[in-house]
Amino acid sequence: MDLSRYQSIDPNLLVGVINTALRNDYESLEDLCLSHDISSEILVQRLASSGYDFQNEQQQFR
Repeated sequence: MDLSRYQSIDPNLLVGVINTALRNDYESLEDLCLSHDISSEILVQRLASSGYDFQNEQQQFR
């Protein structure tokens, strides 16, 4: 999925897309963000505003 418009994707859908990508394709959130040329800080803030926190140990948002 093209994540270049991640700021306009519904956060409840976005969290699923991000977690799936992290589980299947990337070793870390930083790898995902670098690969898609997106800001990890903005992504984390966007999902946090909808109640999702990034869990480093699990490498996923919950």
